[in-house]
Amino acid sequence: MNLREKYNIPANAVITIAGTVGVGKSTMTNALANALNFRTSFEKVDTNPYLDKFYEDFEKWSFHLQVYFLAERFKEQKRIFEYGGGFIQDRSIYEDTGIFAKMHYDKGTMTPTDYETYKNLFDAMVMTPYFPHPDLLIYIEGPVEDIIARIAERGRPMEQQTDKAYWLEMHDRYETWIDQFNACPVLRLDINDYDLMKNPETVEVIVERIGHFLEQTSHLRRGV
Repeated sequence: MNLREKYNIPANAVITIAGTVGVGKSTMTNALANALNFRTSFEKVDTNPYLDKFYEDFEKWSFHLQVYFLAERFKEQKRIFEYGGGFIQDRSIYEDTGIFAKMHYDKGTMTPTDYETYKNLFDAMVMTPYFPHPDLLIYIEGPVEDIIARIAERGRPMEQQTDKAYWLEMHDRYETWIDQFNACPVLRLDINDYDLMKNPETVEVIVERIGHFLEQTSHLRRGV
């Protein structure tokens, strides 16, 4: 018996992984996909026609970038459900509006008109009964100093050049966002409880928690 069957996780489940930079979303995505024999869905950045332009001029290209991300994530979400589920998804469509677009608006790199247009578009596409929301969003969290230490440890050049204040702000924005999030059930996991890089076997503990959580939330939805 595999782990998916052992813990009664539906074969058509769709689980999305969310969290700020450095918490281990990609590691969690791959580990859960392998454990459950699910497919993975990762963000495609290589084909993004706005990314380079955006880094050259935030104010000019932030709206274009966010609309592009929204369209691509929407198409991917549809593809996952049309395929029949059985996916682990790295990063959610909800973070774009709740964190990144809002950050551009707050910092003045997206105009109020563009931000309002983007939010209206997002609501019309995503926040409707017709949009296929995930069965579960796993939010990976932890103390901000531990997350910054992880970012330093993995040594990506662009991240090393980023001021610490940015990571602090991003951590705060994610915490604010997840506390208000209600589009689908949320399971919160602390990075200090499950270190999949050092202890890959802890994936079974996570799968067990997912199984229990999905069972509880399905009972609540049915009113049992």
